[in-house]
Amino acid sequence: MALKAIIHKAGVNVSDLDNNLYSDHALTVARHPSETEERMMVRILAYALNAPADNDRGSLEFGKDMWEPDEPALVQKDLTGLTVHEIELGQPEEKRLVRACGRSKKVTVYAYSSTAVAWWTSVADKLSRVRNLTVWQLPTEQVQALGRLADKSMDLQLTLQDGSWWVGAGDKSVEITPVCLFGGA
Repeated sequence: MALKAIIHKAGVNVSDLDNNLYSDHALTVARHPSETEERMMVRILAYALNAPADNDRGSLEFGKDMWEPDEPALVQKDLTGLTVHEIELGQPEEKRLVRACGRSKKVTVYAYSSTAVAWWTSVADKLSRVRNLTVWQLPTEQVQALGRLADKSMDLQLTLQDGSWWVGAGDKSVEITPVCLFGGA
């Protein structure tokens, strides 16, 4: 019998002090049996950081990347069905990123393993002409600490200030200091 996804509920309060933007999100996240808590928390973080202020140009949705290999982790489509933004996690193949950049206005990658810099070095030359790609490296130790905040029901506070991201859950908090490896910040 196949293992079932584990359902997590997350209330996420976002305070982007750098851009004076504030939002609240009630998320239901299905964690695939093979997905780690760290990866799931990076998905939630990516959602909170990239959710549009309103749905006038489409909403951001969790993709089926764990079930369908050609799907992104998150995707935003406009009201006509055209892809506006694709978000990938980990270290996607160069061909996958080229295809994503060809079909979407914007592509963002959040690389979070200890080999992220080596991965980027191996694909950077091949992707140097792509103009709608942004690649972020999230420090491994910080992502591990973020994973320890995971729970089946969680209330998360995300604060962005001076380029750092603070994620709090109850009396615990984690600072994430992303490094932009490519593209605009």
